[in-house]
Amino acid sequence: MMEHQDETRTAYDGVVELYASMFANRLETQPFSRNMIGTFAELVRGTGNPRAADVGCGPGHLTAMLHDLGLDAFGLDLSPGMVDHARRAHPALRFDEARMEALPVEDCALGGVLAHYSMIHTPPGELPALLAEQVRVLAPGGLLLVSFFATDGPEPVRFDHKVTPAYSWPVDRFAELLAGAGLVTFARLLHDPASERGFLDAHLLARLP
Repeated sequence: MMEHQDETRTAYDGVVELYASMFANRLETQPFSRNMIGTFAELVRGTGNPRAADVGCGPGHLTAMLHDLGLDAFGLDLSPGMVDHARRAHPALRFDEARMEALPVEDCALGGVLAHYSMIHTPPGELPALLAEQVRVLAPGGLLLVSFFATDGPEPVRFDHKVTPAYSWPVDRFAELLAGAGLVTFARLLHDPASERGFLDAHLLARLP
């Protein structure tokens, strides 16, 4: 059986153009997500270290948004097909293939990490190690903005995502994982996206002391 990363890579490689056509301009109709990313960018600029990674960048649209907001942003994604699309769509920006649990970034290098629905496919037992890797690359005072599907129940819920299986999380449980990784969550936003799945959209903004 393939590791979940291999399954995820294969699944996203198979939907590159469709995914890009559906999501490249989607934030134009998602003011909550758009404004959380804007707040993240403003706070990262305020650290004095504008270097930021968009992990799980997909077709690169949010990497470009971070760049437009004044960050020295680059994108990383598990899917070579997504990386190739991002490079073609945004040739002035840097995109590389990488796994989120093994980022090609030096220690304490970044002012910010954006993880926009890119941790949702990670099995719950593997998420602490993945978060530890994001913390490794953040400089002191650096910020992580993580977005995910939220559930009201006490435990993560596995569901059939349209691309590959994913998990929704109780917000407090996810915040506890961030704390366990050494991050301090100082802002959270929950909103109803009118999803047919019934999940809320959740955004947690955390800082490395």
